[in-house]
Amino acid sequence: MAGNFSFDQLKKAVSNGEIDTVLACIVDMQGRLAGKRFLAQYFVDSAHDETHGCNYLLAADIDMEPVPGYKAASWSKGYGDFVMKPDLATLRRIPWLEKTALVICDVLDHHTHDDLPHSPRAILKKQVKRLSERGYIGYFASELEFYLFNETYDSARKKHWQGLDTASPYIGDYQIGITTKEEGVMRRLRNEMEAAGIPIENSKGEWGPGQEEINVRYAEALDMADRHVILKNGAKEIAESEGKAISFMSKYNYGLAGNSSHIHNSLWSADGKTPLFFDEKANWTLSTLGQQWAAGQLKYAKEFTWFLAPYINSYKRFQAGTFAPTKIMWSEDNRTAGFRLCGEGTKGIRMECRIGGADLNPYLAFAALIAAGLAGIDEKLELQKPFVGDAYQASRLPEIPKTLRDATETLAKSKMLKQALGEDVLEHYVHTAKWEQFEYDRRITDWELHRGFERY
Repeated sequence: MAGNFSFDQLKKAVSNGEIDTVLACIVDMQGRLAGKRFLAQYFVDSAHDETHGCNYLLAADIDMEPVPGYKAASWSKGYGDFVMKPDLATLRRIPWLEKTALVICDVLDHHTHDDLPHSPRAILKKQVKRLSERGYIGYFASELEFYLFNETYDSARKKHWQGLDTASPYIGDYQIGITTKEEGVMRRLRNEMEAAGIPIENSKGEWGPGQEEINVRYAEALDMADRHVILKNGAKEIAESEGKAISFMSKYNYGLAGNSSHIHNSLWSADGKTPLFFDEKANWTLSTLGQQWAAGQLKYAKEFTWFLAPYINSYKRFQAGTFAPTKIMWSEDNRTAGFRLCGEGTKGIRMECRIGGADLNPYLAFAALIAAGLAGIDEKLELQKPFVGDAYQASRLPEIPKTLRDATETLAKSKMLKQALGEDVLEHYVHTAKWEQFEYDRRITDWELHRGFERY
């Protein structure tokens, strides 16, 4: 919950004219910031306590279409308000926007002022509380990948997203020379995120022309999710101010690498000082607790894949030989694996889930990984031996669901997630997944037109 700006500092900055706008933001189901731009003085005087928004914001699709069939919000219920409660601990300056601060809000029931159960931030907070009750802190880090284009969003739209000019013409994975061409955006992104209280470790070229990866320092799960969504929003805003465009689509081009969001996760003691996964005498130096946590994530991976891959396009990324996983297994430092053990032999030992794409909602993804890890601990699961070799070529390993339809079916049947998240919450997101499939199934794609307009 750590921002870099106290409420007292905000009041002072408002009074001396340094800040004139405060963004009060919730996180929607798609992992986007939604909310209001407040005149800063009004926020300081009144709105810092609470404001309100239409509850359709957590019952709409990515096109902002109010989706029928949700229990939580509907036309028959009148699409009333929910409370947006600023978490003042998340206050931060936004250097890339003039005289602007931002705060993340919790979403509360309008009548009871309790957390709205299906709010993404509330879902993660519930799982963080489950960790806390056991004396654990979950540390997470999500690595975001994206493509940077020498295009604006307007020019890309006019080209129908075809033949786009990437910031570099060829793959520059780890290459310093070629990524220097991209520094106009990337240097600003690193430095201005740091100034916004989001500590950046590094950026690098990735395995696609103009593709980037940016790494944020690990943090407690809720802090990391907040950092993740602010970074994504800010990256687009910074790029647009430079006349560029950024895409976090899992797979924007069939012939190029997809965009992942690998998620590193481990448990530490309640005071944050003792790593609970490190045991130098254990197999792989991974403690019994760590092995059970990992075993739970492996056991339930099919059930929570939707939380890591929520769109039709997400499943286009799972292709052999592309550094995206296709199989559910774990390995020691093996990038063909769905789960990879990192930091073996050190206090930083952790599991890396490589299934998620850059289009995921981090609150939902982290919550699912925590729920599965805790299930592994409760069931005292035994971790299988690590896979060795090329997982793409291993025919007997369990596969990641191949389509949104497959992932939705396993999500709907998950007793573990129903128990961990709540039946109504699970039903809410199953409905979301089914709507996304329904919308796709009734649309005509460019591929269909190209293939069949003349030849059928």
